[in-house]
Amino acid sequence: MSERSGDDGSGRALTPLSQNVAAGLGLVLLGLFGVWASADLPRGTLGAMGPGMLPHWVAIGVAACGAVLAATGLVRGGAGLQAVGLRGPVVVVLAILAFAATIRPTALGPVTTPGLGLMVAGPLTVILAGYASPEARFRELLILALLLTAGCMLLFGDLLNLPIPLFPTALVEAASGRIPSRVLLRLAAGALALTGLGLLLLQRRSARRGGTDVARHSMTA
Repeated sequence: MSERSGDDGSGRALTPLSQNVAAGLGLVLLGLFGVWASADLPRGTLGAMGPGMLPHWVAIGVAACGAVLAATGLVRGGAGLQAVGLRGPVVVVLAILAFAATIRPTALGPVTTPGLGLMVAGPLTVILAGYASPEARFRELLILALLLTAGCMLLFGDLLNLPIPLFPTALVEAASGRIPSRVLLRLAAGALALTGLGLLLLQRRSARRGGTDVARHSMTA
């Protein structure tokens, strides 16, 4: 007789909640928190989006997806919750705090962090969050961070024109009055994207060479 999903070796249920229900409820709470946190930001209109429109509707979407997931888990059941390590949640929280502290100048007691903008805070956050998994590899995280940051800069800064700090404060002061902000944005995003694509091509080329060397070694052996 096979053990039920979510049982331990003695046949006792580890938890009455399935993983789908717990994850769904967590997403609902996260979405509600997002709606509450963005309530003070002006949403504007579709023609002139304010800084609160995207967070507001993303939070609603997250809550809606969580409700669907929880309802599906209640109807279909599923595996019960299991013990999890602290590495993932702790690293992700640290990555979020690093993003909040570096995207713009932040006063931490007598110390004020430099405003690095999305151009630097974005890759830093992606790389830190990636180490929540023990299988993380720096080169792969760097490629992902560069490409994601380039896309976010073009989406939020160029297409949506949201008031998000994009560049380090020192770079903004140096380029003020010399390079138009839109041109600087596209140049920076293009540089990040090209760097990420270049690293991706190098990684694939080295992987192919490694596979070829292994094949040659097996043939000579």
